[in-house]
Amino acid sequence: MLHTLDPDCAKDIVRYPSGLTPTEYELVKKHPEYGRDILSPLNFPWPLADIILQHHERIDGSGYPAGLKKDEICIEARILAAADSFDAMTSERPYREKMPTSRAMAEIRLLAGRAYDPDVAAALEALVAEDLDGSEK
Repeated sequence: MLHTLDPDCAKDIVRYPSGLTPTEYELVKKHPEYGRDILSPLNFPWPLADIILQHHERIDGSGYPAGLKKDEICIEARILAAADSFDAMTSERPYREKMPTSRAMAEIRLLAGRAYDPDVAAALEALVAEDLDGSEK
């Protein structure tokens, strides 16, 4: 839940039944910075502010807010990025149906090495496979 720290207006925007306008998308893209700003003054035993700030960065540098690549992104943020995307894909949204688990994992696999750390994607796939009881969730 910490990764979604952002102002109420951004939370309301992602509930819109239609897609985002470019202006709305730019506002949503600021939520990692808002989260970092909220968490920075607090004393956690982990680098939570950095994790939150980097969780939309992508291995190939196409993410935001800083366009970090590969090992410039802390491992915890790489893990959160894959988990957050998997959760988003497999959750109902006002603007689309949720994906079956198998399709979401196929999407993560497809983007491993570009958007997601390949080792993290493989670990997520192993966890998901371990959790499935043979039925789509």
